[in-house]
Amino acid sequence: MPKYLISGGGTGGHIFPAISIANALKARQPDAEILFVGAVGRMEMERVPQAGYPIEGLPVSGFDRKNMLKNIKVLFNLQRSISRARKILRRFQPDAVIGVGGYASAPVLRAATAMHIPAFIQEQNSYAGVTNKLLAKKAQTIFVAYDGMEQFFPKEKIVKMGNPVRQNLFDIALKAKEAYDFFGFSPAKKTLFVVGGSLGARTINESLTDGLQTLLESGIQIIWQTGKIYYHEAQKTAKEFQNNTNLHVSDFVTQMELAYSIADLVVSRAGASSISELCLLAKPAILVPSPNVAEDHQTKNALALVQRDAAILVTDQNARLQLVENILTLMFDNTKLKSLSENIAKLAERNSAQRIADEIIKRTF
Repeated sequence: MPKYLISGGGTGGHIFPAISIANALKARQPDAEILFVGAVGRMEMERVPQAGYPIEGLPVSGFDRKNMLKNIKVLFNLQRSISRARKILRRFQPDAVIGVGGYASAPVLRAATAMHIPAFIQEQNSYAGVTNKLLAKKAQTIFVAYDGMEQFFPKEKIVKMGNPVRQNLFDIALKAKEAYDFFGFSPAKKTLFVVGGSLGARTINESLTDGLQTLLESGIQIIWQTGKIYYHEAQKTAKEFQNNTNLHVSDFVTQMELAYSIADLVVSRAGASSISELCLLAKPAILVPSPNVAEDHQTKNALALVQRDAAILVTDQNARLQLVENILTLMFDNTKLKSLSENIAKLAERNSAQRIADEIIKRTF
């Protein structure tokens, strides 16, 4: 019976690819046993069991760049996590370990390579993080989503596969009628989908709050995913427009395939998974990269599209001044929407999870 251990998480951008890879391995090897390892208190501890897989947690967290004294505890917990990862590996005895990024990846991959267990890295971003760069030296293979990654990793270990995405997003063309009914929207009007990730994006939400009246007066329909943190504030804003049937506000859109199916334009952060979904679905997008990520990798992700005329970039700093204006200009420019859609579709990497699973199996057994 093949055994795989998948480590990482922290955000949907790490968790969804991890689950997609697990599903693909299961499809190839139905008798495979798969165990996840995540960080205690992070999103994966809830989402992975919901997807049907067991998960164990490590007491690991990120470094605090503002308060260096707090890092004493972080380093102590890192050592505890490496020790606990070794115990999990000895007990579970996986044939291979796959790290998808996030806090739990580092201790697990470090322990696995020290124990000579084949280790694979799936790097979602166009700019590799410090942890993956260090781990890459001992990894067997590194799966990447962007060109030019040899500046971070040994060239001979790189395999370009794209980022696995949520499988239920496909066949969105068949979902449009269901989506219009679900949101109570009209096919005769343009639809904007605003999404800031599962937790939300402060600047995107504030920009939408400032310009909501202007946007609704233009006649467009808006699906606004606020994220959990900003939902109550957004609800207060939306109350003024509670009789407006062109506005749908929620903290988290559980049926993303419905929102995407009718979106003429998407406003999003520039996380790797979000970009991969936009490419595969050929959706015109305005990207507002988060400034609060390591190595400013979201800006680099966005620029990889902008340089190919495949997306519009609005910086976080300028969003409150420029985002609504850009939405209104682009939403009614059908020629530009079509061009962005065609160009972003050219960047799509299809069947990533299945191809990664095949490569893991080939290189492990």
